[in-house]
Formats: sequence, structure tokens, C-alpha cells
Amino acid sequence: MRFRSTRPEASVEAPGPTHPETMRAVVLDAPGEPDVLHESTVAVPTPIMSEVLVRVVAAGINPIDAKTRAGRGASGAITSWPATLGYDFSGVVVATPYESHPFPPGTEVFGMTPTPRTPGTYAEYAVVPSLSLARKPASLSHVEAAGVPLAALTAWGVVVETALAHANQRILIHAASGGVGHFAVQFAAYFGAHVIATGSPRNLDWLRELGAAEVVDHTAVRFEDVLADVDVVVDLIGNTVANTGTRSLDVLRPGGLLIEVPTGAWPGYRDAAAARGIRSTGYKVVPDGSALATIARLLDSGAVRVFVDRVFDLEDAADAHRELEKGHTRGKIVLRVSDD
Repeated sequence: MRFRSTRPEASVEAPGPTHPETMRAVVLDAPGEPDVLHESTVAVPTPIMSEVLVRVVAAGINPIDAKTRAGRGASGAITSWPATLGYDFSGVVVATPYESHPFPPGTEVFGMTPTPRTPGTYAEYAVVPSLSLARKPASLSHVEAAGVPLAALTAWGVVVETALAHANQRILIHAASGGVGHFAVQFAAYFGAHVIATGSPRNLDWLRELGAAEVVDHTAVRFEDVLADVDVVVDLIGNTVANTGTRSLDVLRPGGLLIEVPTGAWPGYRDAAAARGIRSTGYKVVPDGSALATIARLLDSGAVRVFVDRVFDLEDAADAHRELEKGHTRGKIVLRVSDD
């Protein structure tokens, strides 16, 4: 996050924003199937401390949203009902905590909210910590930008900050065509790694376009039968499907690194990896505005791109969750919340 000078000549008087007291939001009154999501009229949240109030134009849908809605994921942090889900957003700043704030009213921004500790982004307005914001990439629409934050920051943290992607490094990425996966492929390739991606037949050519040097059709072959001496496995599946996590240990070199991303998808990965002489770690997304600003520059340069598979209107959030839970999304699903 880049702060402006605090010299008097740099201080800008922010116009007094106007916004309604209530807003449309999609809420749930208790955990359950997608049908528990319904539209309601709720109070516009009040920012405190360094939080910024943003008018949400579009909101990204993520697997953690569906898990939380179903009573898993982050549901334990919900302290009151009804609750509003949604981490990702792209929108316009409405109110800032002080006049010389680096994102003055009217600035187009994207980022993440700390849902469910604060109301989420399936709503017309959201409060966002200043350090979780970045300017929206100029080359992207709000719908495209809303598909970036959580997935891209997760991929960045896994590939760049944890795996330390570099030339000649062999990185295997499972579920490579999904939200996190399609960014992970691009970041790893950008930093020179030899990327191996697993996917379904319809996505193999697309994964090559994103930068994968090798692709494995998981419907035709078992990846452990055709791969070996992998330095890093980015496991976005775990053992919930065909014991993908456990099988990944067979392709890692001694001392290689397993990065297990989905929460609860393979509780015993640490012990299993250690028994094989393999390093391992989980990963949780860090909503870092500075990293997101770097990703924005990569998006504007064309070095990285976001793919939005489906767009739903806010009131159709339940349908968006049903589509996500089919497990065949290429890239991201986004909610269109309001007009630009």
C-alpha cells in the first residue's frame, strides 16, 4: 500500500460522501444448502478505525464461501445471524477514515474483506481494512477484477512466497484450471518454473496457453504413473478425491515440498509427508494489499490474466453456489452486484 505525503500541500479535502442507510444483500439465517441464501434489506455497515467503505460492483465466489454456507469453512466465526458471505470484491470507495487517505472517495479498488468477522461482499456496500485494498487494474472490468483477490493472493502466497518458484524447478499443480489453480500456473511459469498441471480433457490446451509445460489428463492416467522427481506439489484437492494428496507423495523427490491448501481435505498430511522424508506445509491466504497491487501490475501488463467462467446477478447467489459445487468451474464465478 503506497501512502501519500503528509505534508500540508498534499492533504486533500475529501468530499463528504453520501450513501443510503440500508442496502440489498444476500444473507443466510442458518447453515445449509444453497437455498438458504436469500436477498434481504440490511443496514449499510459502519467502518471503524482504518476501514474504508466501498460500494461493491462485483463480488467473487470462492469454495470457502460454499463451505461456510454449509456449516464448515469459516462458519465458526459467525457470531450473529443473518450473516452475509463473500470475501472478494471490486468496487468504488465511498468513504475513507481521513482526508489524505491513499484511496480517496471515487477510487476504483479491489480486495478482500475479513468475512465473517465483518459482513461480506454479497452486498451493495462493504467495509474493508485499508491494508487489504489495491487500485483496480485499469485493464479489467469490475466483474473481472472481482475474480482476482482471494484466488490470486492464495496462488501468490503458495507459488511465490512459499515454493519460491524459480527456473528449472518442477512444480506440479493439481486442480490447475480452478480459481487458485489457473493463477498458480501463471505465476509459476512467470518465474521460470517447469509447470506440470493436472486437469480434465477440455482444459488441457487452455492450461498450456497459461504456461504449463506439461499437462496430465487425470481422467485418462494416474499422475503418479507418469511423473517423478517433482520439487513441489501444490495440492488444491487433498484426499477428498481419489486420495490425490497421498498419491502426490509418490512423485515428490526426497526433500521435496508438499503444499496442502484446502482446509481439512487431508488432516494427516504432515505425518505422512514426514515419514517419506518430504517437507510439507499448509497455507492460508493473506489479504495483503501490497501483494495485490503487484498482481494488478502483472494483470495490466498482460503477463497474467483472470478467467471468469460464469457471472450471476446478486439475487441468484444460490444458483452461483450450485454451479460452484458441481466442481467443473474454469477460473472464477462472479456475482454482479450493482452497475459500474
